[in-house]
Amino acid sequence: QVQLVESGGGLVQAGGSLRLSCAASGRTFRFSHVGWFRQAPGKEREFVAAISYSGGTKDYSDPVKGRFTISRDNAKYTVSLQMNSLKPEDTALYYCASSSSWEYVRNWNGYDYWGQGTQVTVSS
Repeated sequence: QVQLVESGGGLVQAGGSLRLSCAASGRTFRFSHVGWFRQAPGKEREFVAAISYSGGTKDYSDPVKGRFTISRDNAKYTVSLQMNSLKPEDTALYYCASSSSWEYVRNWNGYDYWGQGTQVTVSS
């Protein structure tokens, strides 16, 4: 079993940066792919980025490509999401999740464990 806790959210002005962290526990974390999703009020949960268990493969949604960077440190059981050039449309509750399969990393149904989320608010 994997337990996930997100942190690093907050209020930032448009054009600013935030770094989200996902702290994990559970010995299978090192063999789990990790994704970040976000959900704005009244909208569906949306894929943001994912990283393979080794860190060698990464995937980004088009809206964040070139602005967000996902990384992981398996020794510290953490996955980070560096978010630059933030826009008001990035405002959402951000979740990290873990999966044993890379095949469905863009689909929230493909994940086994979820954190509680951290709020990101970008003001214009």
